[in-house]
Amino acid sequence: MSPQSPKVALITGTSSGIGLAAAVSAARAGWTTVATLRDLGRSDALRKAAAEAGVELDIRRLDVTDEASITSVIDGVLADYGRLDALVNNAGAGHLGTLENESVADVRKVMEVNFFGVLNVSKAAMPHLRASGGRLITVTSVGGVIGQPFNEAYCAAKFAVEGYMESLAPVAAAHGVSVSVIEPGAVATEFVANAGVDLETVVADAGAYAPQLSAYLNRMTAQFLDGAQTAESAAESVIEALTADEPAFRLQTTDWARGFVGTKLTDLDGSAVLGLTNGWVA
Repeated sequence: MSPQSPKVALITGTSSGIGLAAAVSAARAGWTTVATLRDLGRSDALRKAAAEAGVELDIRRLDVTDEASITSVIDGVLADYGRLDALVNNAGAGHLGTLENESVADVRKVMEVNFFGVLNVSKAAMPHLRASGGRLITVTSVGGVIGQPFNEAYCAAKFAVEGYMESLAPVAAAHGVSVSVIEPGAVATEFVANAGVDLETVVADAGAYAPQLSAYLNRMTAQFLDGAQTAESAAESVIEALTADEPAFRLQTTDWARGFVGTKLTDLDGSAVLGLTNGWVA
């Protein structure tokens, strides 16, 4: 393709929420956008949003835990467009639980989607991002910086992603690839519902931890009702990482997220963070 051809971005997890908003926003910003999702049967909202925005999306199936699926999509993008300029890792799955009440197998499943899924797609994309001097962007969470009660497995996966990408960033930069992570706080999306958790059942099954879990869930419910940002607002940080001349490695999506993450980054002995999160389960 000619140097003037639109740059190509592949975005995972676009059936709803930040991924959907980022796909539409990237297309609106002039990118050829390959919007992927695990179940094409859940693409109606994505197609409707694209139509309402007057943009075209190339919608494809991608399961980030299936290497054959990843290879097929990456090969297809290169065959159709001849280039890949950006990967946005957004696909992920929520999880609620605590050490004593969940199996190690449950934790492995969380890691498989939220950590190894990111690595699978990034590894397949990296040679092509090196060729284009592209961008590797991953949507993590403030939970990738601050551990949160009853989110041990989820936060562990997000911590792992952030540690991996922070370590990779200078190596990738030496080959012209910019690496960024996006850290949203509470976002008004279907993410919580998609975790597949019946909250009443979880509390009923929590045993000795039921009072702490109830306190945590009450806090989270209030936060999502009162302080959650829109997916479109969160996606603005993804577009910043896509388009800025020199994007930051770490981008928070709200002032609240910046303050929250800042608590950890200046907390040498951990007392500030634990003083905060202890109150969430009191």
